Amino acid sequence: MQVAIPHQLEREEVRRRLRANSHRMADGLPGGMAQVTTDWPSDDRMRLSISALGQVVDGHIDIEDSQVVFHASLPPALGFLQPIVEGALRQQGPRLLAPPSA
Repeated sequence: MQVAIPHQLEREEVRRRLRANSHRMADGLPGGMAQVTTDWPSDDRMRLSISALGQVVDGHIDIEDSQVVFHASLPPALGFLQPIVEGALRQQGPRLLAPPSA
């Protein structure tokens, strides 16, 4: 699965906002029972692991000049959720690039 979220920011600003807002990722997942962990293996890649309902989804977000691209592979048991997850990412993804709230 791959979902692109467009932006008009400098890469450094995208990094800053993703770091500041990464705690909000679980907020966009239904049920409120998800745990999201992140790390940065490089300047332009944020790796993430999402755990919910006994399943783990690993993925990453690549920062590009005009978009961030979310990449993940859903386990076969969750494949039916792909359209729902893609829709949620398109709807909620821009919140990750919003200025951090004070």
